[in-house]
Amino acid sequence: MHNISIFGTSSDAGKSTVTWLVGRIIQEYGYSVAPFKAQNVSNNAHVADDGSEIAIAQHFQAKALSVPTSWHNNPVLLKSGRGSSASLIVGGKSNADKSVREYYRDIDRLKPIVKEGFSYLDTKYDCVVAEGAGSPVELNLMSKDLSNIFIATEFKTKIILVADIEKGGVFASIYGVYHLLPKELQKNVIGVIVNKFRGDMTLFDNGIKIIEEEFGIPLLGVLPYEPFNLGFEDSQSLLNYTQECQNATKHIAVISYPTMANYTDFEPLLADTNSCIEFISANIDLSSFDSIILPGSKRVIDDLTWLKKSGLFKQLQEHYRKGKIKIIGICGGYEMMHNYIEDSDSIEVQTPTKVEALGFIDANIVFKKDKIVRLNGDKYEIHHGISTTYPNEYRSTNIYGTFSHGLFVDEWFKMYEKESIELFVEKMKSHLNIERILKSVL
Repeated sequence: MHNISIFGTSSDAGKSTVTWLVGRIIQEYGYSVAPFKAQNVSNNAHVADDGSEIAIAQHFQAKALSVPTSWHNNPVLLKSGRGSSASLIVGGKSNADKSVREYYRDIDRLKPIVKEGFSYLDTKYDCVVAEGAGSPVELNLMSKDLSNIFIATEFKTKIILVADIEKGGVFASIYGVYHLLPKELQKNVIGVIVNKFRGDMTLFDNGIKIIEEEFGIPLLGVLPYEPFNLGFEDSQSLLNYTQECQNATKHIAVISYPTMANYTDFEPLLADTNSCIEFISANIDLSSFDSIILPGSKRVIDDLTWLKKSGLFKQLQEHYRKGKIKIIGICGGYEMMHNYIEDSDSIEVQTPTKVEALGFIDANIVFKKDKIVRLNGDKYEIHHGISTTYPNEYRSTNIYGTFSHGLFVDEWFKMYEKESIELFVEKMKSHLNIERILKSVL
């Protein structure tokens, strides 16, 4: 059986979702499937079953496919680093902070670990579905691309293109990406999926003819736009969330600082019709909310500085003193609740520093070089900050802070998550040419 690459004709075309959707369909025909992404760029990470750190998207894909996770699903992960650098996670472990120039200069050193990850999954599963990154034909970067051209060439994967019709220019993106691919990879393209179609699909009948007859590219399906509040990979996907607030009894403010991380923490709240969430990115009056959440942060000191500049810092302190609104801190948000944050080893900053935090908890946070990456059932921890006084959590009348992500996951949400995945698959299957997909990869 052939392995598959999912290439987007643009960024945010829906590759992450199509990856596990195609995987589920292949699974239903009796084949074992694993998700893979050679290199991801995201501040949203999860602890895998082997104790490594991988991107949220690959963790969710594995969950949707009911397969265990390990660093092999996502060998290279880039997160926000100091200044303009990126924090590099290789083989599930923190490696170094590198500038973009340094990262591309050393790209060949990452290829063996990427090959090892893919090859490991290839020996254990009938089919590896490899998600690409961005567009596969950024011509100035194609030689440095790990997730698209490198994987498709090295492992001779069959290729499915995914095009986002909502962005506009869908025909140009399909035609352009296909013809800019290396000739040997064009031969491996089995077709295109047009994604996020709104309205009457018969209006695209002529579009199908253009793609198949004029472009000579098989159409594998036209998928309707369907809000799916699970597996948020980045801030762009978070913008697409939907919720029903008309019957909500709890109104929750989530402070959306610049490097907010692990958006998936809020999926249970978005699913709960009793809760209404608003993401706050400016100094609006928070007094009407029942609770305020300080979420995870990839750059805690930078986001704390942003809180001070925006005016939210003083407002949060005021609400803490009044004691009428419950304030919850998760991971980086929990660290901000302490008196001071000390970074003597320059984990997040260029020069050693100690900054004043919110002062809700009479203790300090110290950043350590050795990152804590820990899995505990549905909850997990990924952080450099240490509180010797309150190493796990802190609780008082109107304050709760914890290092653990997955705080709001309960049995109801796990059932909701499972049912949502099943319903989504069933709806999308009717819009895909499953026979054509299977025939191309078997």
